[in-house]
Amino acid sequence: MVEFDVGARLKEIRVQYGMSQRQLAEASDVPHGQISMIETNKNSPSVASLRRILGGLGIGMSEFFEPEANEEEKPFFTPSDLRDLTSRLYSERSETEGKITLKQVGNARLHNLQILHETYEPGADTGEDMLEHPANEGGIVIVGEIEVTVGDKAIVLKAGDSFLFNSREPHRFRNVSDRPATVVSACTPPYL
Repeated sequence: MVEFDVGARLKEIRVQYGMSQRQLAEASDVPHGQISMIETNKNSPSVASLRRILGGLGIGMSEFFEPEANEEEKPFFTPSDLRDLTSRLYSERSETEGKITLKQVGNARLHNLQILHETYEPGADTGEDMLEHPANEGGIVIVGEIEVTVGDKAIVLKAGDSFLFNSREPHRFRNVSDRPATVVSACTPPYL
């Protein structure tokens, strides 16, 4: 796989939208220095912080990582058809520890529904900055276990357990075990 330059891509989009680093930071509600550190590849963003920044641009991770993706409407998908939303965040790392892989079924915006196949390697964490967005989401743990925090409640869910909550509540996903976890989730409207 060709290495994906997250910093260069963020700068390219920011410039395309005619925004300064400071304007993007204000629109994203993140520190100004964070934009600079990411664009110069001195900092790799967590899933939560990258999503917050992209929200300031009004785009999702799918558009960020796969801007030329085929938008063909079809009802069925093979594993190779899923849209990779995150693995390029980790392209410079060869180890899997701490890695999150989020793969999206089809064009989420077209259907106003995002369905994800999520893999959390041991130590993976969506980030200390909790996710918050106007949506509802739910999912089922398929393999392993994952700690889910919603507001001030945290629980470790095991295979077969599930979750459903208002995404306006601050939330976070972490794999605190020593084996990978797989989750299938849905979110409406799409967030990532």
